[in-house]
Amino acid sequence: LNDAPEVAVYRVKSSSSSTSASGAGQTVILNATGYIVAHHKIQVASKVVGRVLWIGVEKGDRVKEGQVIVRLEDDEYKAQLQQAVGQLRTLEARLEELTNGSRPEEIATARANVDQAKADLANAEITLKRTQELVREKVSAQQVLDDAEGRVNSLRARVNSLEKTFELVKIGPRRETIDALRGQILEAKGRVAFYESTLSNTLIKAPVTGTVLERNVEKGEFVTTGFVGDKGAKGYVVSLADLTDLQVELDINQNDFARLDRKQKGTITTDAYPDRKYNGMISEIAPEANRQKATVQVKVRVLQPDDFLRPDMNASVAFYEEAKAVSGASPVAAKPVVYVPTAAVRNDAVFIVLGGKVIRRAVRVTGNTSEGMRVEEGLIGGEDLVLNPPADLKDGAKVKAKGATK
Repeated sequence: LNDAPEVAVYRVKSSSSSTSASGAGQTVILNATGYIVAHHKIQVASKVVGRVLWIGVEKGDRVKEGQVIVRLEDDEYKAQLQQAVGQLRTLEARLEELTNGSRPEEIATARANVDQAKADLANAEITLKRTQELVREKVSAQQVLDDAEGRVNSLRARVNSLEKTFELVKIGPRRETIDALRGQILEAKGRVAFYESTLSNTLIKAPVTGTVLERNVEKGEFVTTGFVGDKGAKGYVVSLADLTDLQVELDINQNDFARLDRKQKGTITTDAYPDRKYNGMISEIAPEANRQKATVQVKVRVLQPDDFLRPDMNASVAFYEEAKAVSGASPVAAKPVVYVPTAAVRNDAVFIVLGGKVIRRAVRVTGNTSEGMRVEEGLIGGEDLVLNPPADLKDGAKVKAKGATK
């Protein structure tokens, strides 16, 4: 706002907003202007990284919770899942093999090996005895005896080894081996579950029922799981909001804040549809004030919104307090009586200062009085108007208020 022109500001006052047939009704205590906002706005992001294969919504579409709105390419994730499933099945087959123990054929083979080794040993022992006699008679050399003894010792060791192998085959695998394999299977099941979840996350679904406010991606674009800038991969695919849950966001001057209470009621109007009135109630008050603006943010819930309301519309709220009504009296609505200085009106329009900018609004005035020009349509009171607006001042221009006349 350093280059924005300074303008004098006048705050519009209204005398009342309604009466009743008996003189009781609603009395306006404060008027404020702000913007319509969605109570909860959601940016729907992807849980996995990938390229957009299909997007099935446009801006303004209504979606239901759980509806698929974007599909990502999933070939890589399918391959990872298939690999994990294959590893799991291999481990499960190995476990089944171990828990079933040795097959009868394996036990019979181990027993046959032991019997064969024992027969070989018996034959070797006979040969050793015969060789010993021949050596004593000095018919055979000592070397022949040594070879016969070595063969017997070797076959005895072989028999001992095969007998132990036979016992192990009959007993089956160790419990520790089976438990370790079961642990590997549990780990493999976790990998399968992870890749199943990853694959399912290539289908991006609406987390709530609402309306698409923004479509952020197109087919072929790359989406990621983290925050990124305006270029490259996108950090979210769409933004959603429930347009049946709307609020008016207001910045209330600290001098006026004391007039309001929690659950304070008010009447809401918009610039787009000034003839449509909506009931509202304060639903949220900021826990701290804005030091620079000297304001406190207040949000007013629109109790019965309709399809005419849109986020970011300009809106005004007339806060009122209920007066005690006489029994049998019926309230009769009446428009607020609004007067503005002549210097604020130019070409049947005024400039409202809101958020450091001006908004041009057409008004209908009925003439000049000692209190100023009476406004029949366009203002309800509480707006900050530019006095003596410059000739080149345009709608949306930035300004700096140098003072407010109240």
